[in-house]
Amino acid sequence: MLEPRLTTAAILALLSVFELWSSPPVAESAIGVNWGTISLHRLNPSTVVDLLKENKIAKVKIFDTDPGVLRALMGSGIEVMVGIPNEMLAALSSSTAASDLWVRQNVSAYVRKGGANIRYIAVGNEPFLTSYSGQFQSYVVPALVNIQQSLAKLNLAGYIKLVVPCNADAYEASLPSQGAFRPELTQIMTQIVQFLNSNGSPFVVNIYPFLSLYGNSDFPQDYAFFGGTTHPVTDGANVYTNAFDGNFDTLVAALSKLGYGQMPIVVGEVGWPTDGALGANLTAARAFNQGLITHVLSNRGTPLRPGVPPMDIYLFSLLDEGAKSTLPGNFERHWGIFSFDGQAKYALNLGSGNRLLKNARNVEYLPSRWCVANPSRDLSDVANHMKLACSMADCTTLNYGGSCNGIGTKGNISYAFNSYYQLQMQNVQSCDFDGLGMVTFLDPSVGECRFLVGVTDTSSSSQSYKRWVIVWYWILWGIGVFLV
Repeated sequence: MLEPRLTTAAILALLSVFELWSSPPVAESAIGVNWGTISLHRLNPSTVVDLLKENKIAKVKIFDTDPGVLRALMGSGIEVMVGIPNEMLAALSSSTAASDLWVRQNVSAYVRKGGANIRYIAVGNEPFLTSYSGQFQSYVVPALVNIQQSLAKLNLAGYIKLVVPCNADAYEASLPSQGAFRPELTQIMTQIVQFLNSNGSPFVVNIYPFLSLYGNSDFPQDYAFFGGTTHPVTDGANVYTNAFDGNFDTLVAALSKLGYGQMPIVVGEVGWPTDGALGANLTAARAFNQGLITHVLSNRGTPLRPGVPPMDIYLFSLLDEGAKSTLPGNFERHWGIFSFDGQAKYALNLGSGNRLLKNARNVEYLPSRWCVANPSRDLSDVANHMKLACSMADCTTLNYGGSCNGIGTKGNISYAFNSYYQLQMQNVQSCDFDGLGMVTFLDPSVGECRFLVGVTDTSSSSQSYKRWVIVWYWILWGIGVFLV
């Protein structure tokens, strides 16, 4: 039987009648984290969950529904926000059969006594980015409606909330009080905000003062942090001393223009990278993240919302992800408050008394040995070997602004060789490079430039999950094609 497509009128009608099926307990504001898994050295999910619990991190946001990750989170009590990739929105928007299947397999299968505490589903991830040129725009609201219906069929619509994480480029203004959504987004944002409001969901926004600083040489550096600034922004009677508050209140003003000025706001991503660009370093990352946490937990709020801080914030991110695309910048692989192996990069108090970050325990490393350039060989023909190594492994710290940028030519070669060697689990042949490499048992790390040693406690689900995602795309598209 053919399944009719939802018209805009039908969508708006449904938005007006969706109500809460049950009222979940009111959660206290918290500091959560984003757990991304695009890593070259991926820790076993159970090790990561133990790391979360050890650091009393009660809320986590993931970008998909990786079965290995969700199984590891079962029984932990940690509140979870799962994500639907933008590429799945078209299929989910076109068919309730597709959304029913997705919800059954990826949500309700884990929500039970002793299961995963899934409380949010992020429908897309920054689907309105200007760089997408509207590619996903028409799918978001129909996907929201379909997934909401699928949740309702399983009596989960009141317990699990749908959200749409938006980048801060969805709104604009020269001053916070003048904030408004981009003109081409006004209609769809109105529909989304109506949906969120009728279902008791917050507005989720990603705010990155680092990107403002990175992309604009005229941006005042001290305005990106929380220690006061010599360049405050005066907006009528309100004075802004940090970019976070200014950005947040621009969103508040934009929501007010739509008639929803009191809507709860969750900051879905916020953080500072530690490497890969000028200004991306341990000192700056600690200053920003600690300043942010102290600011939010003080309950001071912002000029447009005094005494009302964000409902929650999710630091970006928990771990470094060495396989992420570097198209935005080399810093993309270095957002973690922990390195890839779960070791704290710097002292940070997440608001749990006087506790500082605790390292992951029982991480199993490969033997303490490294691959370096052979000092007795002529290295003049090494370029192709370095290109091969860095095409497979992560060499972003060698570039301008990186922590290993100043270790010299031989140091650069050694770093590239070792990164590849560790990625290949220290296979002896992977350190050959036509005789230009050699294994050493002396740590070649220099200052802040760390030559890593790989881990054996690596998740075996990484490749299987990639295959699983591909299968899901085909399943959802197959359902959509069959029913239209």
